[in-house]
Amino acid sequence: MASLVNLVQLDLSHNNFFGKFSLELSNWTNLECLNLEGNKFSGTLPNTMQQNLHVIKLRGNRFIGNIPSQLCNLTCLTILELAENNLSGHIPHCLYKIMRPIMEFYPIYEIAVFAKGRELDYKKFLLVHSIDLSTNNLSGEIPKELFNLVQLWSLNLSRNHLIGKIPKEIGGMKGLESLDLSYNKLSGEIPWTISNLSFFDYLNLSYNNFTGQIPLGTQIQSFDPWSFIGNHELCGDPLPKNCYKQEASNDSKPAEGNEDDDFLKSLYLGMGVGFAAGFWGFCGSLFLVRAWRHKFFQLFHLLVDRLYVIVALKLKKAFNEY
Repeated sequence: MASLVNLVQLDLSHNNFFGKFSLELSNWTNLECLNLEGNKFSGTLPNTMQQNLHVIKLRGNRFIGNIPSQLCNLTCLTILELAENNLSGHIPHCLYKIMRPIMEFYPIYEIAVFAKGRELDYKKFLLVHSIDLSTNNLSGEIPKELFNLVQLWSLNLSRNHLIGKIPKEIGGMKGLESLDLSYNKLSGEIPWTISNLSFFDYLNLSYNNFTGQIPLGTQIQSFDPWSFIGNHELCGDPLPKNCYKQEASNDSKPAEGNEDDDFLKSLYLGMGVGFAAGFWGFCGSLFLVRAWRHKFFQLFHLLVDRLYVIVALKLKKAFNEY
């Protein structure tokens, strides 16, 4: 097989092949599509890959180790599926270098892509830009450089051990239709820039540690609550949990009306502290200074006597009139 120098597409999918797989000894300089999904291949991912590759589908195997940084050199890549393996380590920061615009025509015309929660068939695979790294053991933060892939159509990083926040750069991915970050350990607020994505058709952020209010936007509120469940500190439409304080759609800008609430809280707090300080200062002075204490009780008794006389005169006058 290594002698097939004109090989363009290699499809060994959905068999029972096992063992290690390498492209180092092959002369497939024209290879454009590599499909090994649904087998039992093991070992690490190939470090050497052909520069003309447009499709890499390795889903459902037993590959281990890190995602090789050599993938970043495949500038023609449009579909990368490494899901359902045992890959570990961080997502390479250099992945933003892939998926350069392709202007030529290639003979591979139809491809199946797992996106939007199901497998979809596409006639013109060159129009589909997809990355699926789900169901692995990937860790670390999502590289913000990954969201520079403005032409990306589908991104699935679900069922890993990713941490950190969703970078606000996600708002620049105008063509993104499908995003799945579920079952990770992501935290923080959902960036308000996600509301800029007007072509959203599938969104799943469930079972993370997101907090705050779900950003307001026509697309975001149109999804079912299951897209956000499992985030106990998340609130706002479409979840049934209301936010006690309407937070703004900007991560750093306070919501409208919150400034007045903060001012009133500060005012009430200052009044309470001032009253307590004055009260205990007055009582402490009476307790420590004997002359002040005597003077206070003299004034107190004098006030009581005057009130007694006033009340007695008022009552006597009332009885006489009666």
